[in-house]
Amino acid sequence: MGQRTPLYDLHLALGAKMVDFGGWDMPLHYGSQVEEHHAVRRDCGVFDVSHMTVIDVDGSHAKVWLQHLLANDVERLHSPGRALYSTMLNERGGIVDDMIVYRLDEGYRLVVNASTRDQDLAWMQAHLAGFDVRLSERSELAMLAIQGPHARQKVAELVNQCRGNLIQLLKPFEGLPDGDWFFARTGYTGEDGLEIILPADQAPGFFNDLVGAGISPIGLGARDTLRVEAGMNLYGQDIDQQVSPLVSNMAWSIAWEPASRQFIGRTALEAEQSGGVQHKLVGLVLEERGVLRAHQVVRIADVGEGEITSGSFSPTLSKSIALARVPMATADRAEVEIRGKWYPVRVVKPTFVRHGKTLI
Repeated sequence: MGQRTPLYDLHLALGAKMVDFGGWDMPLHYGSQVEEHHAVRRDCGVFDVSHMTVIDVDGSHAKVWLQHLLANDVERLHSPGRALYSTMLNERGGIVDDMIVYRLDEGYRLVVNASTRDQDLAWMQAHLAGFDVRLSERSELAMLAIQGPHARQKVAELVNQCRGNLIQLLKPFEGLPDGDWFFARTGYTGEDGLEIILPADQAPGFFNDLVGAGISPIGLGARDTLRVEAGMNLYGQDIDQQVSPLVSNMAWSIAWEPASRQFIGRTALEAEQSGGVQHKLVGLVLEERGVLRAHQVVRIADVGEGEITSGSFSPTLSKSIALARVPMATADRAEVEIRGKWYPVRVVKPTFVRHGKTLI
């Protein structure tokens, strides 16, 4: 038996097929993964993401410590409520984890991956020496994601007026508290929406209210196809401690200025850049029948080989798509080996769908 979120019994009551996900018992789907995918793209749906780890950081050195720990720069968070996406790197430039950082009135809030909780906390603790910093894991909190073009409107209608107004005023990548609830306009689907952090004992009731209002519950299956369509990396599959942001379509999340900020992994990234980045993460589209899967070989004529990191059937595009790490010289065509045969694929920018629009 794995760890369970506060919504476990509710998932069972809603008919979810439960699976192990990084040591957690989580819903794969509630009947139809494809219908759940379309619900998020066309209307909205609610995900239980309470397995994610919330860590609050405070102390007189909180900002300086995070500037040392993270590749992105929290100095960019000019006011409480602002958020940014960052990686946390090892000395070789490999990705220990990726996360969202919110600036609070006092300190910062980190939301990190469930599967990396132990390694993240150990890494953070190992780099506290010399800093006046306190880490508080908020295990008493749960987290829901409501995603889709109608998500904010529908949630605003379910909460009190004060919270409804806050939801309507939130800017993208902003997170603000209301009492013991925290509302953020962030997500992992390529659609607009909210991530709401709230007391664990209040999560089942609110989840039930959302479903009762016609917001579809969404499982891990659709969460994966949505994020692949949006070109978003999954830790442990597309990124890990062996690859850097520079080969993961994440160079935009590195803050190089000021040059004096010596974050962990900077020296390795600079060396990788000066030596010439050898690989890149691209999107692949299979125009024929077939399914693209992780670890399939990608062959590029006169260039070399790469590998698919994530692949799936895209319900929005009705095609098989993938993310793949390939040599930098790769242009717009390649081949993928599927069950011993080679199939032509189109190479595209690794964002297939965003805000309901097809981008390829």
